[in-house]
Formats: sequence, C-alpha cells, structure tokens
Amino acid sequence: MAGFSSKIFDLDINNSLNHWDIFCTVVDNYGDIGVTWRLAKQLVTEYAIPINLWVDDLVSFSHILPMLDPDKAQQNINGVNIFQWNNPLDIKFEAGVVVIEAFACELPSQVKLAIEQLHQHPDTCAPTWLNLEYLSAENWVAGCHGLPSSQANGVKKWFYFPGFSAQTGGLICERELFSQRDEWQADHKHKLALFKQLGLQGINAQDTVISVFSYETQALLALCHLWQASPTPIHALIPKGRSLHSLTSLLPCAIEDLMPGQQFVIGSLTLHILPMTDQNDFDRLLWSCDFNIVRGEDSFLRAQWAAKPFIWHIYPQEDDYHLVKLQAFMQLYCDNLAPEITTTWSEVNLAFNRGNTHAVVMHWQQLNSVNLSLMQHAIKWPINALKDADLASRLVQFVKNS
Repeated sequence: MAGFSSKIFDLDINNSLNHWDIFCTVVDNYGDIGVTWRLAKQLVTEYAIPINLWVDDLVSFSHILPMLDPDKAQQNINGVNIFQWNNPLDIKFEAGVVVIEAFACELPSQVKLAIEQLHQHPDTCAPTWLNLEYLSAENWVAGCHGLPSSQANGVKKWFYFPGFSAQTGGLICERELFSQRDEWQADHKHKLALFKQLGLQGINAQDTVISVFSYETQALLALCHLWQASPTPIHALIPKGRSLHSLTSLLPCAIEDLMPGQQFVIGSLTLHILPMTDQNDFDRLLWSCDFNIVRGEDSFLRAQWAAKPFIWHIYPQEDDYHLVKLQAFMQLYCDNLAPEITTTWSEVNLAFNRGNTHAVVMHWQQLNSVNLSLMQHAIKWPINALKDADLASRLVQFVKNS
C-alpha cells in the first residue's frame, strides 16, 4: 500500500510518558475491542508508539486473543501493554501524549483529573484527548470529524470520526494487509489448510463456502432453506453465538451442546460449527470464503478488505435508524456499479436487515446473474475506499497537527 510512512510522528521511545492510552469498554463481546485492538497493534508495529490499552472485560477480549490471561491485570502482547480497567483504576495513572476514549466510553475520574492537571501547567506536555467514534458512511461525518469540544474543566476533547471520505479519519488497514490477502487467495491450498486447521471437514476447493457472523434474523433461516436445495454443495461456517439462535429448527441439539468442528448435512447445505479464532485467522477465514455475512464494525470492514461479496447485518436501532446508516454505505459502495448489480446487492442487504424472508430469497437467487461483476467490484473497492491513507496514519498526523 504505497504512500504510507512510519516517520510521520517522531517519538522519543526512551521517554515512558510518550505512550498513548486507549480506553475501551467491551460491547457486544467483540466489536469495540476488535477495532481498538487492531488500532493498538498497528500503532505499535508501524509507528513504534508505546500503547497502553485499558479494557474492562478481559474475558470477552480473550475470545479473540487466546493468549490473553483474563486473570492477569497487566500484560504485554504484540508489544501492547494491556491493563485491566477497573473503576477506579488499580494503579496510579500517568497520562502519555494521547488519551483515546474509544466509542464514547466514560473515562475514569482519575484519568480526567490527570488530563486536567497537565493542562493547567503550561510547562508540561498536556495530552491530546480524543473520542474515537464509530465508523459511518453518512455525509454529516465529514463535517464533524476533528471538531473540538470544551469540557467542564476547560480541556478540549477532539472528536475523531473514521469514514470513507478524505475529509474523515479514514479506515483501519494495516500496511501489508492487501499483499498478504492477495498471496493467500492466489492458491486454494491456503484456504483448504485453514479449514482443516479449524476442524472443518468435507470442503472441496470448488464448493461454495459462506461465513456467517450475524445477529438473529429469520432471513438467515430462509437462506439456509434455499441453500439446502442448491444443485451444488454449499458450506455455511457459523460460530457458536447469535447467528445460531435463528437456526434452532435445523439443529439436532441445543446450541449450548454444540461443539466446534461439528457439522450437519441438510440436503446440499452443510452447517459447520466454527471455533473462535483470533483476528488473523478471522481475516483469513473471510479471505477464504466466497461470500461473507458479517455484523458490527470490525467484521464489516474486514469483509470489505477481504475483496469478496458480503452482507452487512447492522445492529438494529430505534426507529430503524440503522437502515439509514446501511443506505448511506450502500450508496457509496454501489457508486460505480451498473443499476442491475446495485439493485440486486442492495435489496439482498435490505431484506436481510429487515428480516424479510421472501425478499431475501428472491434477491439472493438473482445474485447469480451478477456474481462476476459483483466479485470484480469487491476486488477494486478496497483500494478506492482507502484513499491512500489508513486510519492510523491519519490519526498520527492529526495528533501531530493538534
């Protein structure tokens, strides 16, 4: 990914207070922590910035980071200092040059006090306080990105909005990700080896493989009924969790009794129970499938970087506002697509999110006629979406400028 530079932000690594602090509360198990963990790793790896990552739920965090010890209050993994975030904090807090509250999590009072005290002394290096917001494709994001908000103590907090335009904070993407993906997808042996590693049996290179990481919806059950009548084999890879709650009528036992590696053949459809994976293997899983159904923010973006067609099951909100967010993204994603492709892909996503069983089946069947063009678009999209600068590089430059 050309144009990246690890020299944007010059640091004195020997000064321990040149670290950044990132605070994250774990929401919906993996979404928020998935984003902040990727960002923390990238800042360490590509910019040599010492990162202290404060997390309130290490048990959930360990599901995507198996080497993490949930009982250990402080540990270093991949160069990131990970701390158990108790309120109040168990240790004295010393602010570094940047303090990030991820997704509007409320900072501990002692952290706010430390920031305020440093701002009151002009001879000290006061930290830059950022609120890392959720990713959105809505037009208003560009106008709000980078705006300051004066707090009660007089300290400014800056709002950092990830986004798809050059006027936003960008998208999380590691420097070597696309080249690693291309190398992986160039040879079928990689995906077959991954399936074997995950305990998935009976998948041939030419079979259709679909990963499923959704919320509950009857649309998923309707698709499974359709897939079981397919003229060719279809494999649906589903972890234990919310997706399976929609498929209880297809399962021979209770969800809690399922074991990773189990599979159930229903006509042409084979349901595979996935083990939990770390983020690297999750990326490879998305690279290895023909179609990905994802939810949340982290999985949503990684599905785009996988260069494969996908459905985004967005978290339901009051008054169906989540559909506004979905429509905003679909408008961007389909900007250069032919009308028939735009209509088919958009209607599949809308039907899935609305739980419309009839519509999702009808439009899924129409995907076959546009599949090649949709696949070609999925390959081109990541380069167009990144716009020559990822979130980490824009974030580092933002801090330098502020």
